[in-house]
Amino acid sequence: MPQKTKQTPMMQQYLEIKQQYPHAFLFYRLGDFYELFFEDAVQVSRLLELTLTSRNKNAEEQIPMCGVPHHSAKGYIDTLIDMGHKVAICEQVEDPKTTKGMVKREVVQVVTPGTVMQSKTVDAKENNYIAAVMELDKKIGIALADLTTGEMKVTQVKDTDAAISELASLNCREVIFLPGNFLEMQESLKNRWNMSISHASEEIGEHSLNHLTFSFENSQMKPVIDLLLSYLSETQMRRLDHLQKIEEYKTSQYLIFGQEARRNLELSTSLRDGSKKGTLLWLLDETKTAMGGRMLKSWLDKPLIQKDKIEERMDYVESLLNHFFERSDLKEILKKVYDLERLAGRTAFGTVNARDLVQLKHSLEQIPFIREIVELLNDEDEWTGYLDQLDPIQDVKDLIEQAIENEPPLSTTDGEIIKKGYHQQLDEYKEAMTNGKQWMAELEQRERAATGIKNLKIGFNKVFGYYIEVSKANVSKLEEGRYERKQTLTNAERYSTPELKDKESLILEAEEKSKNLEYELFVDVRNQVKEQIDRLQQLAKIIAQIDVLQSFATVSEEYNYVRPLFTLDSQDVAIYKGRHPVVEKVMGEQAYVPNDVELIDETAVLLITGPNMSGKSTYMRQLALTIIMAQMGCFVPAEKAQLPIFDRLYTRIGAMDDLIGGQSTFMVEMTETNQALANATPKSLLLFDEIGRGTATYDGMALAEAIIEYVHDKIKAKTLFSTHYHELTVLDERLPKLKNMHVGAVEEEGDLVFLHQMLPGPADKSYGVQVAKLAGLPHPLLKRAESILKGLEMKEDHLFEEENSSQTVQEQSPASSQEQLNLFEALDTNEKAVIEQLEKMNILATTPLDAIQILSELQQKLKDN
Repeated sequence: MPQKTKQTPMMQQYLEIKQQYPHAFLFYRLGDFYELFFEDAVQVSRLLELTLTSRNKNAEEQIPMCGVPHHSAKGYIDTLIDMGHKVAICEQVEDPKTTKGMVKREVVQVVTPGTVMQSKTVDAKENNYIAAVMELDKKIGIALADLTTGEMKVTQVKDTDAAISELASLNCREVIFLPGNFLEMQESLKNRWNMSISHASEEIGEHSLNHLTFSFENSQMKPVIDLLLSYLSETQMRRLDHLQKIEEYKTSQYLIFGQEARRNLELSTSLRDGSKKGTLLWLLDETKTAMGGRMLKSWLDKPLIQKDKIEERMDYVESLLNHFFERSDLKEILKKVYDLERLAGRTAFGTVNARDLVQLKHSLEQIPFIREIVELLNDEDEWTGYLDQLDPIQDVKDLIEQAIENEPPLSTTDGEIIKKGYHQQLDEYKEAMTNGKQWMAELEQRERAATGIKNLKIGFNKVFGYYIEVSKANVSKLEEGRYERKQTLTNAERYSTPELKDKESLILEAEEKSKNLEYELFVDVRNQVKEQIDRLQQLAKIIAQIDVLQSFATVSEEYNYVRPLFTLDSQDVAIYKGRHPVVEKVMGEQAYVPNDVELIDETAVLLITGPNMSGKSTYMRQLALTIIMAQMGCFVPAEKAQLPIFDRLYTRIGAMDDLIGGQSTFMVEMTETNQALANATPKSLLLFDEIGRGTATYDGMALAEAIIEYVHDKIKAKTLFSTHYHELTVLDERLPKLKNMHVGAVEEEGDLVFLHQMLPGPADKSYGVQVAKLAGLPHPLLKRAESILKGLEMKEDHLFEEENSSQTVQEQSPASSQEQLNLFEALDTNEKAVIEQLEKMNILATTPLDAIQILSELQQKLKDN
């Protein structure tokens, strides 16, 4: 019968530790396993598909339990972290062999989505940011860190929308808040942007990372930095020496664009499947190193607005374009450079292994070759700054070369890591081991000869040590008392001798001491490398920059991009034969139709009309991507380009709702439009696509016209506004800075052919039914649509004439009005019948053939009059 549960000392220890980490799964070390109990076990068994068992099976209250082997726990932890959970790792901190009673255990690290150092969840070319958010003097402070690389940043934004946009653009994995703060922002980040939310203590106490803030001058930002560092100190429980000097930046120092623009322009994530393919990042990424890929992403997230810095990047790109062979050699060498930033991070974190150090050595071996190539590029001393910073870090390379085997094992505790000749005592241990094993081999040969047993062998296992094994069939051949019996097996007997025991003792002692000494030496090498982390991180930045610049040069050459001319005294945009870079790559250069973009001579707004699917949105997006590429420092897809430097970019492109946020398509449209109108300046670029289509026709048309007028008169920003409201094309008559453009299309034998060519002036109609035909809608449906369309157009013409007629009547004198009335009163019977029949006629339900027949009959009635 089950007995009432009585907590053992071990379970009491578990519960005490678990109470300190209620929001994390506690991986509790028991021997060779990490065990989980109670609700942790129930949840983790379900999430990881583990077998759920129980402790105290005969007790009244059984304790749910599951576990994973400690040597394979990393994979399970990675999976939980990828799901957004946290894991507290509890280890034995005392040697069970030397401890009486309960072994002391402590949590040595809390792994969270934002603090994971190395796993399948961390993309090599993506940063893994953790952020802290706090209100600071009516603004919002954001502190950021990437533990994998050591980067630290801090900034201020004006409101929660700007904070969400910044955190989303950086793709933060985890965000820390004070309890009760910014609850709506927390919900948005968690549900819409899939970020893990954490909470710090209400009182931010002292932490072990105070040294990082000593040199940081902006005291106003210190509270949010302390919030982040306190959390990192509490969860990681180590110094984190690889964290770099805190960099403060202002979002206003870069081209500002929100998440709507990033999404609509598909800068780094495809709208179709969420992947990188088909995005601007996919096009531009010809980087050969992981840190180069991350830097390219950061340049894409934050294009420059300082002309001198943009021109400096373009000078380097042009230099690389002019040195084809050197650039080709550079790319091949960069392929051999591993991720220096994350290798340095793991070194400081204490998780680097011997193979990682070998990768570091191979990477450093490439630096002299990179220096040689950069010297060849340095025709006019423009590369001198890079040459000065390309530190080969020869001392670290030489240390690893002397100490670490070229092909070491993954484990750092099983030996075979340190090279012969690096340490005398270790060499002596290894010599003893080698001699001992040689002696064993010789002993085996001697015993075979002495006993006549050819299959006699000397073996070893961890339980019984070295032994002489003789098969049961040959036991009778042994002399009485020759060996001491050690173990009996089914098919053999195992023996020992005093001489074998002595040799075993020497070998095992040498092996144990050798492994312990090798690990000590490895840790010493790791610590020496750790002291040079600053140099490694600085070198990584320089290599990353060179990698991104060669990537720009590579794509610029491959796709025939040109260097734009920037102007500061004018906001004119003049792009000749511009292309959408991503569409062109997918379609091929020959298939893509280039177009000019001209916003010059005081023209501020291009009002674009034309058929749906004809390329209006592509035209708008290509301008935005060209601007972003240019301000990143890359050449642009055009034959010639003169550009201003924009400060902000806003887009309202595409129709989608926000189900999570509870917003309809039209509400999303209006919210994004309002954000643009509220924040744009005369130096901004606005892209509005089909504003007003989410509501009733007249409402939409009225809003669209009012928005155009507001942008034209108040904001005065460069704007592309595409619309299907042809009625708006008359605005050019009273808005002097507005110019009509349309996308060419022709009808050939009833079929629509898109020219994908931007032409001056308005489009004559939208060709909606023809586009539906291209989409393959059923033929009867299309015929019916054409009929309805004609009927609507006739009705609209009739209403227009009636309105004008009514207005004319009102403007006439009373006498004239009376005469007009008398005119209708004088109609004869046939004429009145015709009018009555027209009034009763259901135009929308009348087919073209029926309409022709009715009109013929009515005409005949009037003739017969």
